[in-house]
Amino acid sequence: MEYVNLGRTGLKVSRLALGTMNFGNPTTEENSFAVLNEARSLGINFVDTANVYGGKGNRGLTESIVGRWLSQDSSRRREVVLATKVYGRIGDGPNERRLSAYHIRQACEDSLRRLHTDHIDLYQMHHVDRETPWEEIAQACEQLIREGKAIYIGTSNFAAWQIATGDALFRHRGDLGIVSEQSLYNLTQRSVELEVLPYCREKGLAFLPWSPLAGGLFGGLKTWDDGIRRSHPNTLKDLEKHKEKLESFEAFCDDLGEEPAQMALAWLLHNPVVTAPIIGPRTLAHLQTSMRALEIKLDAEEMEWLNTLWPGPGGEAPEAYAW
Repeated sequence: MEYVNLGRTGLKVSRLALGTMNFGNPTTEENSFAVLNEARSLGINFVDTANVYGGKGNRGLTESIVGRWLSQDSSRRREVVLATKVYGRIGDGPNERRLSAYHIRQACEDSLRRLHTDHIDLYQMHHVDRETPWEEIAQACEQLIREGKAIYIGTSNFAAWQIATGDALFRHRGDLGIVSEQSLYNLTQRSVELEVLPYCREKGLAFLPWSPLAGGLFGGLKTWDDGIRRSHPNTLKDLEKHKEKLESFEAFCDDLGEEPAQMALAWLLHNPVVTAPIIGPRTLAHLQTSMRALEIKLDAEEMEWLNTLWPGPGGEAPEAYAW
């Protein structure tokens, strides 16, 4: 396993991060433990979760599963870089969501309890909060850091100007600033190339792509049997929309002797701004096959072919849309 710095920090994280959104729903706790054990044996030390994961009516379940796994062996917590998130609705009360100082503190305490730990290594704002001033958010995050309950602060699903606003305020107050952004990024979703990726590169933020396989779109057409198609209506629409491109992509993968999912991950890993794609395996097999992506080397011609088949927004802003 290769390890890289989490952005401009000195913290080393594995080149692939283990996403846990499937833990509890649909992956059982027993199978979730098996995935966590295998990830550990493969050298993955970066585990990403969120306080709202677990499925409708079971929010918090995923953190609890991760926490029960950590509590089985005290050495696990020392080895794991643990990331979770705050923002989404976690209860019925009017203050049980968003990024008020009140909710950040409460949500952090609840996550610590579920995760069976005394600190969160990377505490991420799961979405921008347009109702709460940045000064309030920064103060709440500073307090968590002072108390040793969080070490680093990150964002997720933020526009570049929103990251810049928060990052500048944190640094002005004498803090390290925002160290990472987690956004949607894959061959079919490339809008972050306009401004988010350039900001992360220039300011030294780690960039963590979620949904690197586009919700399973790049899992391979042959894997999409009727049952899976019925249970994934949104991805089914994308399958129909991109059918011709996917067929060309899979033929390209076959020519290289690689699986589509591994190639989609490898494409991300070839971007120097990308720190660690967040893979979300439902099974051990999904996790194990993902490792091949770390070994695939794509040359300039192959990268150009992929970028032509799945074009991005045209480069960085403003050149992407101006002279």
